[in-house]
Amino acid sequence: MSRRVLVAGVGMVPFAKPSAAESYDVMGAGAVRAVLKDSGLAYDKIQQVYAGYVYGDSTSGQRVVYGLGMTGVPVINVNNNCASGSSALWLARQAVASGAVDCALAVGFEQMPAGALTRKWQDRPAPLTSFDEALRASYPVDDDLPLTPQYFAAAGLEYMEKYGATAEVFAQVSVKARRHAANNPYAVFRDPITRDDVLGSPRIAGELTRLQCCPPTCGAAAAIVCSEDFARAHGLRTDVGIAAQTLLSDTAGLFEKQSPMSLVGSDVTRAAAAEIYETAGVDPLDIKVVELHDCFTVNEVLTYEGLGLCPEGGAEEFIWNGDNTYGGRVVTNPSGGLLSKGHPLGATGLAQTAEITWQLRGEAGPRQVDGVTLGLQHNVGLGTAGVVTLFEKVS
Repeated sequence: MSRRVLVAGVGMVPFAKPSAAESYDVMGAGAVRAVLKDSGLAYDKIQQVYAGYVYGDSTSGQRVVYGLGMTGVPVINVNNNCASGSSALWLARQAVASGAVDCALAVGFEQMPAGALTRKWQDRPAPLTSFDEALRASYPVDDDLPLTPQYFAAAGLEYMEKYGATAEVFAQVSVKARRHAANNPYAVFRDPITRDDVLGSPRIAGELTRLQCCPPTCGAAAAIVCSEDFARAHGLRTDVGIAAQTLLSDTAGLFEKQSPMSLVGSDVTRAAAAEIYETAGVDPLDIKVVELHDCFTVNEVLTYEGLGLCPEGGAEEFIWNGDNTYGGRVVTNPSGGLLSKGHPLGATGLAQTAEITWQLRGEAGPRQVDGVTLGLQHNVGLGTAGVVTLFEKVS
């Protein structure tokens, strides 16, 4: 049996550049205090804690929440690459839906180093070795450049060759992201930019320029999920629920495809979205707001199609028609997304959750999308972990 799971509260702290950020324990505790205040719930009512992060030692989750209370509840630390925060939420929702607990906290945080992501463990096999080999089979990897942006540069090149898209269409995604971020006090980069600014910024890999890559930032976000009975018994909000959620990894044949688009998670996204829509009985055309994983502009373009927001090969028309922003068919990343808000790996999925929850409550201020009853959240980590969550307004 599966119980309806409600979002009792959300919270986050403003994201910041590594040079200006507080330590992970301070940020994480700040996000937990924010979600407790938003929900009106005391920490001693939390029955399980799931903490998502990537760059941190073991039991960092305990370090974050012990300042709020040492109540003896289980604290589970979750590392699923860039999808760590959403994976923590997935586990918390499962615990409530199954009846194992009535109330769980998911918190994500990251104290990021400055600069491009690098491999931290040199004395053991790397998790992405098979991915790296598959990438090299289809793309001229430059060993003097960071590897992660080369994955997405290769995926962008594949998409351009397959559908005839231009570099300008990817640049327009960054322009839209900044325009949305102007209204988000939690975002790091809020100044407007033009396509010329994007295309003229330093080239990072392939067609990707600096303004098409998410910046390394630090931050934290959190959500409390609970059962309907628990919410009513404690006087909590009951207006936002999780209609469907899935977490998927890759299937056989990935490395033989020689497709960079698949290596960065497009297949997982498509499969996860299809599962969500079938489970919830929802058409993607019914969704008016989406927070998706725009770590690079290329990934946003691929994700439009993976989530069924536009037809396969139709992302360019979708973008030029303005169907991805206010006044169009669906508003994507009203928060400004990772490109503007930043991408503290463990916090990202829960920051997306906060934005969608505020949209469904009608509390997003100048970012508010009209008539929102469903909100979709998409978070993916290389390797691969893909999480798609459908939130609903509960009457």
